[in-house]
Amino acid sequence: MRLLSYRANGTSSFGMLTADGTGVVDLAARIDGVKDLGDLIAQQRVDEASRTAESGMAADHALGDISFERLLPRPGKIICIGVNYGGRGAEYTENRRDAYPSVFVRFPETLVGHEQAMLRPPESEQLDYEGEIVVVIGTGGRRIAIEDARSHIAGVSLGNEGTIRDWLRHGRFNVTQGKNWHRSGSIGPWLVTLDEIGDFADLHLTTRVNGELRQDDLAANMHFGIEYQIHYLSTFVPLDAGDVIFTGTPTGAGARFDPPVWLKPGDVVEVTVPEIGTLRNPIRDEQTH
Repeated sequence: MRLLSYRANGTSSFGMLTADGTGVVDLAARIDGVKDLGDLIAQQRVDEASRTAESGMAADHALGDISFERLLPRPGKIICIGVNYGGRGAEYTENRRDAYPSVFVRFPETLVGHEQAMLRPPESEQLDYEGEIVVVIGTGGRRIAIEDARSHIAGVSLGNEGTIRDWLRHGRFNVTQGKNWHRSGSIGPWLVTLDEIGDFADLHLTTRVNGELRQDDLAANMHFGIEYQIHYLSTFVPLDAGDVIFTGTPTGAGARFDPPVWLKPGDVVEVTVPEIGTLRNPIRDEQTH
């Protein structure tokens, strides 16, 4: 099942992609007491959407007639894992492998939805891409065991963890400034429930810029797998339904080129995992007036 947030006929809603991928079933009109997709997850009522899917409802909108919005309108915690694939250390002039994950956070306003523009701010030209697999927590918990982690997941999606590289270096021990520019990243296009996802290690992630392949790796090459990430994070902070985890990006970001290749207005970035789909975002300059 594939769940999404969208806008149609001037109204924001949430729904489900039809089995043939051509239409959207409006779930807001069919599930009482739920205001958006994040609320559906927070109330742990995704199974109700699943039953709607099984009933074979006809589409309320053609996919081409809706515009995508940020996957979760008001996500909970957005936690990101850094330097998590083989070869990433070299991009940071490091050769060591850490014993524990590198962790930082993002704010909701930094993320846009599928087909929405990621913005390059006037303060820097160093907007870079980072294609990632994204996990949305469905059942909260604390000190979650690795073997139980999958049962705490509502579904998976895709993300572009857009980064302003020079601002990443403003502080010696943090990356917050470079990771939280307004509308600099993205998430979507939809949330895929785990009945459609096999072993996480088999997921094949690619990122293309203007059709050119830039990132290409398997989740099997993560230093810290998705189940471990959930275990580790839930040790020090309770995870809640609706929390989001960006699970790390492979080598191949624009910063690794010599000279670096930054995103510019008119570029299009596509992040793909076949089992999930493609997250597509054009790049535009932020308008300050």
